[in-house]
Amino acid sequence: MTNSTKGAPLLRFEEVVYQYARTPGEEDLQENERAAVDGVSLTIEEGSFVAIIGHNGSGKSTLAKLTNAMLLPQSGTVWVDGMSTADPQHLWDIRQRAGMVFQNPDNQMVATIVEEDVAFGPENLGVPREQIRQRVDEALAMVGMSEFATHSPHMLSGGQKQRIAIAGIIAMRPKIIVMDEPTAMLDPSGRAEVVATAHRLNREEGMTVLLITHYMDEAVGADRVIVMDKGRVVMDGTPRETFLQVEKLHGLGLEVPPMVELAFQLREEGWPIPADVMDTEGMVEALWPLLSKN
Repeated sequence: MTNSTKGAPLLRFEEVVYQYARTPGEEDLQENERAAVDGVSLTIEEGSFVAIIGHNGSGKSTLAKLTNAMLLPQSGTVWVDGMSTADPQHLWDIRQRAGMVFQNPDNQMVATIVEEDVAFGPENLGVPREQIRQRVDEALAMVGMSEFATHSPHMLSGGQKQRIAIAGIIAMRPKIIVMDEPTAMLDPSGRAEVVATAHRLNREEGMTVLLITHYMDEAVGADRVIVMDKGRVVMDGTPRETFLQVEKLHGLGLEVPPMVELAFQLREEGWPIPADVMDTEGMVEALWPLLSKN
């Protein structure tokens, strides 16, 4: 797999609207109050790592499903590598280019042996057998799971299962991996494994990553953070630009990364903590000279 050049548009939303069917009692709601995705326009560049955050019901998971035609926009257009998801002739190509990883890895396991599970996607694509073997080996190596090739997926930890699910997507050679809250069901160790894998794929393989998450600390390492609220994009910038707007994020019902929150609270108490502290290392650097004086 070759590195991509950042900058080329890979995924583009143009005034996209999607609303689920009304349920009893919702008949009187305004249109924009029912829309899960409400007039969203954004572009994801090839080779980038983008995190999308928002509280439950903000529309972020619906946005994920719109990226590979699991859902189709009711108005507006979603373009994947220049192809509209609404064009049925491009459906297969779109789903090859945009691979999805979901919350529960058990729901994505289809075989009793790890390497057979990873081979499932390429086999369905009609990839020649000798190429499948190469793809499986490469995909397992990329997620650090080569030594588990002949194991049963169901004997693995949650984090390991999710890495196998990611390998299955990689073996289909997508241009973008869309990860819809992939760590929501994992313990801290498993979360760390999956996030580190996503960053390694982006950094070393040039793969575009779209990470949907409600963990703020997972979004800190992204190139870009998009914040959704009530189906709309309400913030869009670098992690630093986004997370330093602590009061605005609080107003949206969102937390900020722990060190950002601590820095904010210390400044409120009068401590001269710089506004750009984002992580533990930055906090130590800010506190050390203050504490050493006492």
